[in-house]
Amino acid sequence: MDILGIVEWIGETPAAALFGLITGVLFGVAAQRSSFCLRAATVEFARGQLGPRVSVWLLTWSTAVVWVQGARMLGLMRVEDARMMAVPGSWSGAVIGGLLFGVGMVLARGCSGRLLVLAATGNLRSVISGLIFAVVAQMSLGGWLSPLRDQLAALWTTSGGTNVNLITALGLPQYSGLILGLATAALALFLAHRNRIGVPRLVFASGVGFAVAVGWVLTFGLSQVAFDPVQVESATFTGPSAHMLMFFLERDAVLEFDVGLVAGVFAGAFVSAALKREFQFQGFQDADNMKRAMTGAALMGFGGMLAGGCAIGAGVTGGSIFVGTAWLALVCMWLGAMLTDVLVDQRSGAVMA
Repeated sequence: MDILGIVEWIGETPAAALFGLITGVLFGVAAQRSSFCLRAATVEFARGQLGPRVSVWLLTWSTAVVWVQGARMLGLMRVEDARMMAVPGSWSGAVIGGLLFGVGMVLARGCSGRLLVLAATGNLRSVISGLIFAVVAQMSLGGWLSPLRDQLAALWTTSGGTNVNLITALGLPQYSGLILGLATAALALFLAHRNRIGVPRLVFASGVGFAVAVGWVLTFGLSQVAFDPVQVESATFTGPSAHMLMFFLERDAVLEFDVGLVAGVFAGAFVSAALKREFQFQGFQDADNMKRAMTGAALMGFGGMLAGGCAIGAGVTGGSIFVGTAWLALVCMWLGAMLTDVLVDQRSGAVMA
């Protein structure tokens, strides 16, 4: 792709939005077809199973690592230029925010990325939950909840003005990330074979990870030719959801990667569901179900902003470049989600869904 030519044709800001759109469409189609969801994987794991949901999540994560680390070794991106690596990280934010996000995604029956995909398929529960998530995320970014977020994030931060690159910090060879990704992919394929997951679903599961790599490569390429500073980023849904909300509320809002990303995911998932005839309007089962989903969405909005990313942003996108706080946030999301399933859903006899 001739990134310079695109920038000269439509300008830097529209190009960023276009790259976000491309990343989002790929992500939306792949996530809708594969039913990729961290919440589903954690619940399955909490119930002592290594079934199809864990298999899909592992394949997505490992594919992202393989593609991103491969792109880094080919010089298509530099990890140190990524925004989440170039700024200080918060260990305390990763722990507290990750736990809150994990609790929230079980209560809401989906992480923020999954809610966006489901909303595009006619799930009105996800529409309401997604709006609450975006509002609370914006409140945590620059509203009433931002002082609390700042205080919690400042409790324990990384040193040196940047985040921690786990590969460098552990003194591992630079190719070790690629090796880990390939090993995890082999495990995922083994589990997929044991669970009799079809090839199409596996292809789309790996497509989610590929979309993450596409986002990294496109924004890095844009940063190399743009006159103004450009954030090197990829798929995440906490900050972008808040930015998308403000895009519709502010008259002077501008197009950017985040706006294109959210719009692309929605469009990709909608078209995919329509073509598969899986678009169907669904609502809340009852008032208790609605209160549970709204509480979960609020917890995810604050927790994701505090943790520096959602299940996708920290768990897959940040994990693929081995950001220290992103890995810690992912672990805490797993723990928070598993504890919530054990203490809430399993005690109430709720079936896994």
